[in-house]
Amino acid sequence: MGKRIGIIAGSGKFPRFVLEEAQKQGYICVVAGVKGEAEEALQDKGDVFQWIDAGEILSLVSFFSRQEIKEAVFAGKVDPRRIFNEEKLDKTTLHILTQSKRKTPDPLIKTIIDFFSSKGIQVKDPSLFLSSFFCKKGILTETKLTPEVEKDIDFGWKIAKNIADLDIGQTVVVKKQVVVAVEGLEGTDEAIRRGGRLAGKDTVAVKISRTVQDPRVDLPAAGLGTIEALVEAGGRALCVEAEKMPFFQKVEAVALADENGISIVARKA
Repeated sequence: MGKRIGIIAGSGKFPRFVLEEAQKQGYICVVAGVKGEAEEALQDKGDVFQWIDAGEILSLVSFFSRQEIKEAVFAGKVDPRRIFNEEKLDKTTLHILTQSKRKTPDPLIKTIIDFFSSKGIQVKDPSLFLSSFFCKKGILTETKLTPEVEKDIDFGWKIAKNIADLDIGQTVVVKKQVVVAVEGLEGTDEAIRRGGRLAGKDTVAVKISRTVQDPRVDLPAAGLGTIEALVEAGGRALCVEAEKMPFFQKVEAVALADENGISIVARKA
């Protein structure tokens, strides 16, 4: 039957890139698309596809078990606010959530991973399929950093690392060495837009990984959508952590950034 991988597909382009690379590596890809999150186009790309409600974990496990899936990856975001809508969670999901000591995304997903493991499904690191998307250290754009932007990046980097390690968010938006927005449940792009609404033009977004990052649980990523949010917000620059996160649709993102006078830099700690 060949090697098989289950893909739990959330929002964005992340699932599609994982799927395409896994297929290139010879995997049969069994895709569980999260309703209200995953792109509909994935239905035609996976070898086997089924829609799954985010609150029905037992249905997801049953689907993978029927397809003889022993290994799976999380790919793409699922809105963490769903955990507050308990009437849409099945009994198994509610029970799993009660096992988590905290209700922030990181420990919740680790609890779900443990549940999958108890059912014979090992959750793997999705970066195994994304090596070509990681950025090396340096400036990606023709648009260079100004001294003021460099100061904002230096300022934002330390704060972003602390915020990430507290499991609050992994992106901060700064302007003139003032934090104007911190990523919460809404995600990176909406935090960038909120920063623009609060502080006006010339904001700088810094996105990094945690000091100890479990990529099975959360692999931070950036891409074209991030730059589109910066354009909308009138931002000046995006700084991402080099070699720690994939950058999707890089060519298109860099072109859009240069068209709008935005710098993109990959920095190492």
